[in-house]
Amino acid sequence: MSTTETAIASAEAHSAHNYHPLPVVVASAEGAWMTDVDGRRYLDLLAGYSALNFGHGNRRLIDAAKAQLDRVTLTSRAFHHDRFADFCTELAALCGMETVLPMNTGAEAVETAVKTARKWGYRVKGVPDGMAKIIVASDNFHGRTTTIVSFSTDPEARADFSPYTPGFEIVPYGDLTAMREAMTENTVAVLIEPIQGEAGVLVPPAGYLPGVRELTRERNVLFIADEIQSGLGRTGKTFALEHEGVVPDVYLLGKALGGGVVPVSAVVSSADVLGVFRPGEHGSTFGGNPLACAVALEVIAMLRTGEYQQRAAELGDHLHRELGLLTGGGAVEAVRGRGLWAGVDIAPALGTGREISEKLMALGVLVKDTHGSTIRIAPPLVISKEDLDWGLDRLRSVLSA
Repeated sequence: MSTTETAIASAEAHSAHNYHPLPVVVASAEGAWMTDVDGRRYLDLLAGYSALNFGHGNRRLIDAAKAQLDRVTLTSRAFHHDRFADFCTELAALCGMETVLPMNTGAEAVETAVKTARKWGYRVKGVPDGMAKIIVASDNFHGRTTTIVSFSTDPEARADFSPYTPGFEIVPYGDLTAMREAMTENTVAVLIEPIQGEAGVLVPPAGYLPGVRELTRERNVLFIADEIQSGLGRTGKTFALEHEGVVPDVYLLGKALGGGVVPVSAVVSSADVLGVFRPGEHGSTFGGNPLACAVALEVIAMLRTGEYQQRAAELGDHLHRELGLLTGGGAVEAVRGRGLWAGVDIAPALGTGREISEKLMALGVLVKDTHGSTIRIAPPLVISKEDLDWGLDRLRSVLSA
């Protein structure tokens, strides 16, 4: 067997089968390119679901991590450390907010937001104990914890994990009327993705997000924006909500915040909202650790230049123009997205999304399928136009074969 086949066989024998990855075993990576254990190179058009917005092995991020590794990596929150205050201050400023509650993974940030909203509802809004409701959207993806899958509409995410956590109302994504009708005096928050990533990069109708903002403000309900995939430059702005001129009550951040180096997530809001917590009521041993803060501080500094947002906007326009030319010929049914992020619906007659992904892999391009015949394209924001066009040429060849 090849080195790839041996590695995959060993993984299949000794790991739980909770993922079905493409049959490639990556050994090294730089920028937008990855190399497997057999020396084959691949163009990465997934970027770790936006965790690698700044590319593989970004020198600034690696140097920041290495410098911190020689100093201190973990103190737990039992003690202060010298990177924490700067991290919280700089991230709050980037978001135009006041207060940061750091965690590690995106799912942890969502769980923290759920607890925040409920506690705020009881302590500030005056909702009766045990009655708080949070409105979410159908086809959402916020993570895979027991509570989060309780408000998923994806059968694969939910099956065999009941009993489910109560307290959530699910309404159709993009339907403001349904959201308005679902609201009661016990509604404490609306939790939505400004663009739904796992669902196939679904962009809501124009006016929907401003409508949600107006409705939540009118009803004294928190607007919680899950920008874990859509934020930090991916769509051509720092936050996807900026395209609609909307500022939420709470940002949920992750993935790119750790630069693909370490897991970093955060809930960012006002002092009034996050001020509901008291010592001992919530926490994480690794949340806001020195290594994470050092890397995230460098991410924030890079975002402040605007360079990455501009690249995502300009290359994103090019990406969507080129993908748009593929529609109408029978191979591509629809293209959606914003910035360097696209969901491409392949005609089922050409194959499933998985089959298209495998064909692209054979040509040196890595993407990921979702929901049948949809593939997602989300390259690192550092990708060159030439490399992006190279990848698009391979997609055209697969679709015309």
